[in-house]
Amino acid sequence: MNDRYDAGAAGYGADQYELVGYDEYGQPVYRQIPAQQAPQQQPYDPYAQQGYGYDPYATGRQQPVPPYDPYATGHQQPTGYDPYGAAPQQTGYDPYGQAATSGQQPRVAEQTAYIPQQAGPAQEDTSAAPAGSDERDYHTEQFAFVEEPDQDSEDVIDWLKFTENRTERREEARRRARSRIIALLVVLALVAVGGVGYLWYAGKLPGLSDSGTESGGTTAVGAQKRDVVVVHLHDTKQGGTSTALLVDNTTTKQGTTVLLPNALALTSDDGTTTTLAKSVEDDGSGGTRDALNSVLGTDIQGTWRLDTPFLQNLVDLVGNIEIDTDADVPDPAAKKKGAAPLVHKGADQTLSGKMAVAYATYRASGESQNAQLERFGQVMQGVLRKLSSDPQAATITVQTLGQILDPSLSDKDLGAFLAKLADLAKGGDYKTALLPVQGDGTLTAQAGDSVVKDVLGGTAKSPDQSSAVRVSVQNASGVRDNTEKARVVLLNGGFTFLEAGTGTARGSSEVVYTDPADQENATEVAKTLGLPAGAVKKGKVSGNADVTVVLGQDYKPSSS
Repeated sequence: MNDRYDAGAAGYGADQYELVGYDEYGQPVYRQIPAQQAPQQQPYDPYAQQGYGYDPYATGRQQPVPPYDPYATGHQQPTGYDPYGAAPQQTGYDPYGQAATSGQQPRVAEQTAYIPQQAGPAQEDTSAAPAGSDERDYHTEQFAFVEEPDQDSEDVIDWLKFTENRTERREEARRRARSRIIALLVVLALVAVGGVGYLWYAGKLPGLSDSGTESGGTTAVGAQKRDVVVVHLHDTKQGGTSTALLVDNTTTKQGTTVLLPNALALTSDDGTTTTLAKSVEDDGSGGTRDALNSVLGTDIQGTWRLDTPFLQNLVDLVGNIEIDTDADVPDPAAKKKGAAPLVHKGADQTLSGKMAVAYATYRASGESQNAQLERFGQVMQGVLRKLSSDPQAATITVQTLGQILDPSLSDKDLGAFLAKLADLAKGGDYKTALLPVQGDGTLTAQAGDSVVKDVLGGTAKSPDQSSAVRVSVQNASGVRDNTEKARVVLLNGGFTFLEAGTGTARGSSEVVYTDPADQENATEVAKTLGLPAGAVKKGKVSGNADVTVVLGQDYKPSSS
């Protein structure tokens, strides 16, 4: 090992050492003391003053060398000692074991040996170099650094492990990033395919829309699927009905309440022209449903008759409703004038069942039926916002009402249908629209497109009015509300109403005809309005009317 001093190497077998100090690691440091050779028959005296020459290669030749002077004083000492028993020779001391080639040798410097982890020099038997060999004899102590333990070896191993782990982590991060990118691309591809499929199904792909598609690539009307139910509100106290269509557009995910004025002209079962209000009374739910399908070009799946007591119970079951009211509604049960209104005008008004019925059926003096109809639409939308979106829960609510439903609509079907509309109403995908109707109850193509075509997906087909008796009405009673009331009555009677404005107030009413063939029609008009038979007379009619009516102060709408 390189941490030992080889005292037994060739040429150094009998050398002596002395301690000269300690290194920075606390290990002893020695130096070599040249041995003094006594006469061959005398014992070895390391401190003898008479020395002999030192032959490191044991060649048997003594060479003259300067005596060893450890302190370089210049005094001559006896020749060195030959440890191998050779004859004294005058040879110089060669610290590297090389034979001297001349009589003059350089002064030998002091040598120290570093013996790590040893208390003293150890001897090791080695064979001496052959005599006369000029090859250098290298010893392990000269290359102690070769096998010294590397104190940083563990640090190097740890660094290699860290480098390897960091490389593996980087590779793993790259693999995860590639996986995420691939997953994202797959999701985007699926979304793109689904979007294209939806656009194709909805008819929104460019170049695939038919003539029924509006500009801008909107969904074709014919491609939309709708579920439609007609609801008739019957006022059991004051009389009269209010009609609306509940529409669920399953394609566009849009719900709508379409309000239908009572003056809407329909064709009755016998082929004659009638109004919506009269059709509900005379033709019933089935006949009215068929007439509406014919006029609006839609497909109504069922009829829901909702009497005012059931509407009150429905509002109470859902836990009251909140709507923006547009009028103060008096309490029908109030006996004194000037009593506090039952419903106050304002935003976010909470209505109970009784209050909701009063608001839905309220019609102020001078208001058209459309104003009352719009209040009914507000109440219906408020109910849908509070109704459960769960089909089973909505069905239980319908069954709890205890009403007898039309055979065309079961309680389960109605409950599931209302649950879908409730979900749309809660999400803000619900609106209310009023069907525009002209004075004679017909629909123009321009007026009907906004509702009939866009919402219902149908085509307006008003009945031919050529066979109906056209009645022109001028209001001279001094009461503005009488014109609207007369219009409703005449339309319900199957007549075509033509408004002639307001005239100077007069006491009595008149029913005028020109053609004798219209005398019978005039008499029928007077009876419908509740006017006496003496009010019918021959005269000049206005415009293109068949009969002209002038309402006087004797006209009493309640008697009509």
